[in-house]
Amino acid sequence: MKKEGRQRSYMKVWGKAELAVDAISNLFGRIGWFLILYAMIFGLTDVALRYVFHTPSLWISITIQYSMVLLACVSGPYALNNKEFVKLDVFYENFSDRTKAIVDTITSILTFLYLYVLITRGFDLAFASLGRKEMTPTAVEIPLYHLKFMIPICAIFTLLVALKKLGIDLQTIFVGHSRENIIRAHEDKDNLDK
Repeated sequence: MKKEGRQRSYMKVWGKAELAVDAISNLFGRIGWFLILYAMIFGLTDVALRYVFHTPSLWISITIQYSMVLLACVSGPYALNNKEFVKLDVFYENFSDRTKAIVDTITSILTFLYLYVLITRGFDLAFASLGRKEMTPTAVEIPLYHLKFMIPICAIFTLLVALKKLGIDLQTIFVGHSRENIIRAHEDKDNLDK
């Protein structure tokens, strides 16, 4: 009885952690939406200024490039959390939930290796950029070190999403059910206890 109560409390904590990761990745998705809007609006403005009014802007194109790098950073956690990455589903779609979880667990090793390098080297380069007070090499100088810090920071959030996915996959492997079925079973049991 004690063990079951402890398991439920772990499940509640895990569920709250998953909700926090979901909220952060959704926030990143909304930030990405605004970055796309920014790039579209100012990209169109830059073209109009350059070719219609013959007065090109000095700052718009570099800020659009800046926003595209930020978009690449914030879209990683969002895309991973919402299963929006491109997959080759030729074989994968026919696998059972448990087999998919095993394959995802094995391939998560590559994800963690990639994120480790991105985080460690990203911080190394960001601190080096900060030390040099690196700016864009354009007429309007914009600090680059802020942007370079966003790369490893967003990689950390991608790591959190990857850990969440790994936890769900491990539950599926060892319990034999998808997490949604486990939650439904616990809710049904709680309702019966009342």
